[in-house]
Amino acid sequence: MILAGGSGSRLYPLTRVTNKHLLPVYDQPMIYYAVRTLVSAGIDRILIVTGGNHAGDFLPLLGNGETFGIKHIDYTYQERAGGIAQALGLARHWSDGDAVCVLLGDNIFEYSIKGAITRFKQGGERGARLLLVEVDDPTAYGVAAIEGDRIVRIDEKPTTPPSRYAVTGCYLYDSRVFDLAERLRPSARGELEITDVNNGYIAAGELTFERVTGYWADCGESFQSYLRAANLVAERGANKDLDR
Repeated sequence: MILAGGSGSRLYPLTRVTNKHLLPVYDQPMIYYAVRTLVSAGIDRILIVTGGNHAGDFLPLLGNGETFGIKHIDYTYQERAGGIAQALGLARHWSDGDAVCVLLGDNIFEYSIKGAITRFKQGGERGARLLLVEVDDPTAYGVAAIEGDRIVRIDEKPTTPPSRYAVTGCYLYDSRVFDLAERLRPSARGELEITDVNNGYIAAGELTFERVTGYWADCGESFQSYLRAANLVAERGANKDLDR
């Protein structure tokens, strides 16, 4: 599932008349990169979760998925901004008891995530698996505290980061994620936080991780990150095959 809602306030006024995920990144709409990330990983069932006044604009752009080599794309509407974990709940019926790959629609990866999905399947699709990347300013992200080969906690936008490894917007979850998300309480900003979901898996001893190869770009964090993403795509491409 691709999460493509939110107000896009950090990119205002570009988002005054359109959804953030419909903005261009180099030569393609932002949402194209997310769809192709999943398709290149072998996923052919995709749900787009969106909201706001411009939700209807996704349908004429993406259609039924034929442009991307798949037969169908599903859509659902998030009536209010309640956080990533709240958006997860909209996919319970759609997932039909299967494990899910949750991808933030403003994230771009240089290399395919196919290897990470394969390793999650090899582990029996049990628990959760995160993709981490080393960043220059970890205070802007959820940051993993790592001990040996384990993540012991994730701190959301910490003033004193426990590492330089940020949690990217690609999450692999077993079907229990929906029950876990339903038990969450809203954070101080009134949203159900994905970091709390991930910490729930950590508490159960069922969270694994791997480090991303190549660049990871968060298009929606700021105008600087939006520009950086476009430059990286222009210079190095995106969703390239990687034999690992």
